[in-house]
Amino acid sequence: CGNAPPLKKMASRINQLWKHPNVQWVCSTHFWGPVANWGIPIAAIGDAYYRGPEIISGRMTTALCIYSALFMRFSIVVKPRNWLLFSCHATNEAAQMFQGFRLIRYKYATSIV
Repeated sequence: CGNAPPLKKMASRINQLWKHPNVQWVCSTHFWGPVANWGIPIAAIGDAYYRGPEIISGRMTTALCIYSALFMRFSIVVKPRNWLLFSCHATNEAAQMFQGFRLIRYKYATSIV
């Protein structure tokens, strides 16, 4: 087989690329976990923009605020620090707090007026 040396060279190059730190990071849970988590703040922001406050669950909003606060701390404590996870949960914390304020304003401010 006259093609063996080029194939070995290509396999060696692919192996080098696979071992690159950036590729290893993209193929790890330190990348895909936060990427998957971005669905939560995106949904909260979408709900705040397109839906009324009557659909907001106070219990779920509280649970998501606590969840994001805990994972914001975790993302800084874990080594190496996961800034992608931190930014995701910081965004979610802000979105959930906004949803909570919308709920409070809807339930209590409208009943006073």
